[in-house]
Amino acid sequence: MFENLTARFQETFRKLRGKGKLSEADVDEALREIRIALLEADVNFKVVRDFVSNVRERAVGQEVASSLTPGQQVIKIVSAELTRLMGGREAKIQHSPKPPTVIMVVGLQGSGKTTTVAKLGHLMKRQGRKPLLVAADTRRPAAIKQLQVLGEKIGIEVFATHEGDDAVQVASSGVARGKFLGCDMVLVDTAGRLHVDDELMAELGRMQKEILPQEVLLVVDAMTGQDAVNVASSFDERLELSGVVLTKLDGDARGGAALSTRAVTGKPIKFVGVGEKVDALEPFHPDRMASRILGMGDILSLIEKAEAGYDQTKAGELAEKLRTADFTLEDFQDQLEQMQKIGPLDEILSMIPGMARIKGVGDMKVDDGRLRQVGAIINSMTPEERKNPGIIGGSRRRRIAKGSGVRVQDVNVLLRQFDQVKGMLKQFGGSGKAQRRAMRKGIIPFMQ
Repeated sequence: MFENLTARFQETFRKLRGKGKLSEADVDEALREIRIALLEADVNFKVVRDFVSNVRERAVGQEVASSLTPGQQVIKIVSAELTRLMGGREAKIQHSPKPPTVIMVVGLQGSGKTTTVAKLGHLMKRQGRKPLLVAADTRRPAAIKQLQVLGEKIGIEVFATHEGDDAVQVASSGVARGKFLGCDMVLVDTAGRLHVDDELMAELGRMQKEILPQEVLLVVDAMTGQDAVNVASSFDERLELSGVVLTKLDGDARGGAALSTRAVTGKPIKFVGVGEKVDALEPFHPDRMASRILGMGDILSLIEKAEAGYDQTKAGELAEKLRTADFTLEDFQDQLEQMQKIGPLDEILSMIPGMARIKGVGDMKVDDGRLRQVGAIINSMTPEERKNPGIIGGSRRRRIAKGSGVRVQDVNVLLRQFDQVKGMLKQFGGSGKAQRRAMRKGIIPFMQ
């Protein structure tokens, strides 16, 4: 995420940190590099101009001159301006005082609109709400089926009629159904087009007047950069958007849409899609995103991911096993599965301050295929071998490899990684308290 922009910022700040005192020429040189970095990231040129002007005004003034660490002070100013540029603070969903809260989700075809409706429903369900999904995209073939399949996967009811039915009537009936079922959230999927046209906007306008949603969220593909901002402006002119959802942000190495959307349209980014799975939708925090763009990590989001994905009961059991030196290969396998729930390792490491500057961090992966292989290897061992890997000699390794359909080298790699992890865990300290604290955060290192 924003890999190119982060690298440029870090190189610029590295030069500033090496100076005990900054001259106006030093600031201008740094801002020139920042300007180029932002333009290359496909940030709107007017946004770049205003951003650089604001940073320069603060950086050449008393704010930096009086600082003992002027380089760090400039970084702090850039971080604050990036945060302001993206909205300043989290923009939350506006809930109706009388349920259900109705959210109308709009966007062009291919932006990930239908998937976002399901992801948003899943997020609301995890927050303790009772959502209903409404399939009001009656034009695109298989759109209704797609939402039904996703709804079944996440355990949320989907209201749908038939392809070709009047979309406005479907949306209205869906809201009525939500009230009847006692749902506190109704998420309405709508039709899209390959481009903005009058027919689409007229239909969405009628729907908005009919169901009176508390939120009209536009879904745009972050990887399209300035095009995403232009689409947002076009939709807002006709529908009065309440917010934007940026999808595919995990694949956006530039960042132009995230940095330009709020400034150009005046509409806040409320959620971002960071993967294909149904739980890969997150509230957008401008301050945290600014920190990640600058390579300073995002500890708060990391903690939230760990708390949401880590099983507290299992963490307690594992902490006790560590205290008694009873950590086995089965426990190791369980830890890998727990980490997979939190998220990809490269994403987790990017949230730790300073890790983005370490070469090779972006290549660290824990994918489903690797986990399946680990599971097959461990399942091919005897109970005694899982409990005491030290007894696994050459003949046993060949047997395990044959039984799990892998090479002997793969078995060797797994056993070596197990020893490494077991050694790392000892570094948390000999006290049970330190180990339990580590387990609660779900911090179990694993690197391929």
